[in-house]
Amino acid sequence: MPKVLISDKMDPKAAQIFRERGVEVDEITGKTPDELKAIIGEYDGLAIRSSTKVTKDILAHAPNLKVIGRAGIGVDNVDIPAASAQGVVVMNTPFGNSITTAEHAIALMFALARQLPEADASTQAGKWEKNRFMGVELTGKTLGLIGAGNIGSIVADRAIGLRMRVIAYDPFLTPERALEMGVEKMTLDDLLLRADFITLHTPLTDQTRNILSRENLAKTKKGVRIINCARGGLIDEVALKEGLESGHIAGAALDVFAVEPAKEHPLFGTPNFVATPHLGASTTEAQVNVAIQVAEQLADYLVTGGVTNALNVPSLSAEEAPRLKPYMALAEKLGGLVGQLAHGELSSIAIEVEGAAAELNQKPITSAVLAGLMRVHSDTVNMVNAPFLAKERGLDVREVRHDREGDYHTLVRVTVGTQSGDRSVAGTLFGNAAPRLVELFGIKVEADLAGHMLYIVNEDAPGFIGRLGTTLGEAGVNIGTFHLGRRSAGGEAVLLLSVDEAVDDALLGKVRALPGVKTAMALGF
Repeated sequence: MPKVLISDKMDPKAAQIFRERGVEVDEITGKTPDELKAIIGEYDGLAIRSSTKVTKDILAHAPNLKVIGRAGIGVDNVDIPAASAQGVVVMNTPFGNSITTAEHAIALMFALARQLPEADASTQAGKWEKNRFMGVELTGKTLGLIGAGNIGSIVADRAIGLRMRVIAYDPFLTPERALEMGVEKMTLDDLLLRADFITLHTPLTDQTRNILSRENLAKTKKGVRIINCARGGLIDEVALKEGLESGHIAGAALDVFAVEPAKEHPLFGTPNFVATPHLGASTTEAQVNVAIQVAEQLADYLVTGGVTNALNVPSLSAEEAPRLKPYMALAEKLGGLVGQLAHGELSSIAIEVEGAAAELNQKPITSAVLAGLMRVHSDTVNMVNAPFLAKERGLDVREVRHDREGDYHTLVRVTVGTQSGDRSVAGTLFGNAAPRLVELFGIKVEADLAGHMLYIVNEDAPGFIGRLGTTLGEAGVNIGTFHLGRRSAGGEAVLLLSVDEAVDDALLGKVRALPGVKTAMALGF
């Protein structure tokens, strides 16, 4: 039974879902890093919110960990590169608090437009400063979205309902999606010049860090109002304060800060500034939703292999996983075969699918090929870290999908570029379940890839098979299966034999010494 640790306070429904789905769960919260290191080793999964910091050091003490689930969107508290290198899937729950965060952004926009926090404080202080708080209407104003993903699209929908014009900057926003959302896509510079309100809905990356820099804040329309419910670090906070004090920026509302908790901050007390303590996801509904989602996602992965909302591995639904499983087994064997047979440094790898395989999600197939290939050099490789290791080594990975169907109802071909040229292997599924090699370096040969095997390239000549059988028999090695292929009669032939035990170097030397043998290698699967 898989075992999961919930290390941050979470709605009780999360633990209930784990137990209902056959996953053992412990709720142990508030641990220090050293205390967490002492217990994390026994768990397959870790469910967290924002308090637990999953560092490289923590991961080093978690040899059995397979998946980390963040109940929420941001994963700043997880060392994703370290998790990926260790083969640990990292998931978040991007949709559980989307509406809540979008509504908070709209609420802060109203607060800025009508100076609600200051008006409230003044009125409760016994003043009646009706003429002091002259707000602006949202109707007819232009809202600039920086980031038009899930939350940004909800904000856009609500803003359009308020009769605002919505413009958006997002490098990944297609013209078709912009039209569907009812927004106008434009460059960041154009958005800064036109927007009356700007709201940020983008993750914090190297590309988005300080996206509202001093330089970009200077490009904004005089009187702009800025809202950030996304991540701290997207805005130059010092420049924002200067813009508020100069009057160029009419107002700003931040729910997130570069350093949190922000118990002291230069912006505090600045006129027309509104602050909330990272409340974007803080509604009862959102906390229940993200707890349920993280439990469902982790349980799906640990029980069925389904991958949802993963940040470092292709998504694979619980429905897809059983169908893809035999294809991934085939792909991993092909990767392992070509990894053992291809000599020298590999420069590229192409994974081609055709027939029934072309109708499937190709990313898991590619990951399985890379895992088989890279595992030749390290037994700690899996489908999660293999793509990262391949990229780290500069391996050019290409995916090709063919609509055609050839001699087989489904086919996966793996081609690697070597110093001696391209080397290709191909395989299919027999009965839609059993992986089978059908082509090896251009030679048709059908073989199971399992256990201990012997790969031989030889000149096709009478008597060779008998001499090989005698050599193996004298060494006490039993042949399980025998697979033969050749380019032409009397030409080059390929043998793949499964044997009951590993072939040692001494026996391998005797096989290589047989007349006509060009290559002989021991393989393992």
